[in-house]
Amino acid sequence: MYGLIAAEAAIFTIFVVAYIFYIGKSLTGPQPRDVLRVPVFFTICLLASSLTIHFALKLLKGGGVRSFALWWLLTIALGTVFLAGTFREWRHLIYNEGLTIQTNLFGTTYYSLVGLHAFHVTAGLLALTTVLLFVFVGHVAQHHAERIEVLSMYWHFVDGVWVVVFTVVYIIGR
Repeated sequence: MYGLIAAEAAIFTIFVVAYIFYIGKSLTGPQPRDVLRVPVFFTICLLASSLTIHFALKLLKGGGVRSFALWWLLTIALGTVFLAGTFREWRHLIYNEGLTIQTNLFGTTYYSLVGLHAFHVTAGLLALTTVLLFVFVGHVAQHHAERIEVLSMYWHFVDGVWVVVFTVVYIIGR
C-alpha cells in the first residue's frame, strides 16, 4: 500500500502542478472565480469520513464487529455524499455554466484533477463496500483488522489529497 500511495502521490503531484501552471492562462471564459463555488459541506463530509473509518478500525481491533460495521457504513455514506456533491458540481458547471473539459485550459485541468480524485474516491468506495459485504456474510472478524487497516490507509490518502486539491482549486485557483 505504501508503494501504491507513493505512486498515486506522484500522479496527483503532476496534475496539481499542471493545474497551478495553467491558472489564469485560459484565453476564453469561464474562469474559476466566475463559476466555482467552494464545496464546504462536501469537504466536511469527506474529511469526517477519515474520522469514521478510524473509529471503525479501532472498534474492530477491540472485537466489536457490529460497531465496526456501523462506523464503516457511515464512512461509505459520507464518501458517497462527497462524490454526489462532486457530480452535482459537474452537472452545474456543464449545463449551467457551459464548462466542459474542452472549453478552455481551466476546464481541462479542473476536470482532470478533480476527476482523478473522484475516480480514487469511487475506487475507495467500491473497496469499502466490498468489506461491508464481507461483514454482512460473517467473514470479517477481529483478526482481519490489520488487513482492513491497509484499506483505511488508502482512504486517509484520498482524504489528504482532497485537502491539497481543495486548496489549489477552490482557494488558490479562484
